[in-house]
Amino acid sequence: MDRETFRELLLRVMERKDHWAWPAFTSGVVPKERLHIHFEQEYATYVRDFPVMVGWAYVQCPIAEVRRALAENLYEEETGGLVAGRPHPELFLEYPRGLGMDLSRFLNVKLLARAQAYRDFLDRATRRADWEIATAVVTIFLEGTKDERAVFDPAAQAPHPPLEEHPLVKYYGQSVESLALTKAHRQVEGNHRISAWRAVLDFVSAEKRRPVVSAMEDALNYWLGYRDDVAAACGLERGPGGRPRLLPA
Repeated sequence: MDRETFRELLLRVMERKDHWAWPAFTSGVVPKERLHIHFEQEYATYVRDFPVMVGWAYVQCPIAEVRRALAENLYEEETGGLVAGRPHPELFLEYPRGLGMDLSRFLNVKLLARAQAYRDFLDRATRRADWEIATAVVTIFLEGTKDERAVFDPAAQAPHPPLEEHPLVKYYGQSVESLALTKAHRQVEGNHRISAWRAVLDFVSAEKRRPVVSAMEDALNYWLGYRDDVAAACGLERGPGGRPRLLPA
């Protein structure tokens, strides 16, 4: 597999990282009292332990240039020392805190069935797979979005809306001050995305490219199942035209 084919296959995976229920979370359809399900599952599937997952990729990687990029990512995620000022998992908890949720719920989250399957996959991919798979899954799949193609064409990148237009602020009464993690991501995402793609495209050998693509496909499938479970737990079903619909309480 040549480099351009490898890149295109990875981009196609990322373009499918788009769940049918997400518009219900970004338009105020999901009742505020059910949002805790989304936050708890996100926190326990990967947010809380994301720095550790980056660390597993780091310790397995034999390539100094890639390790340096992973180390910078790890340092920011674990400490916030470059941009955010606080560890990113802590900043994530400012979302539920700002919505008045009981943060004690986040101390012992029970994962939904397919959330647990997704987390089990992430543990396998980062701890027991080769560094190439660990790095791609952590830095491209977990940190990336369906708009990854814009990394290679910055002119196609849509501008960020003002924080005042963030769905949590607009529909749920969240304060802008509670969006510290969103602010931090906006500051670092450009360099992080470029660094992630460079590490995978420039240093994954030709014979390792197919297994990386396969692992990314697996990540997508587990993620879609996980998001299906979250949608159902929040009272959503897939309505006509694939649009999310809130079931009666």
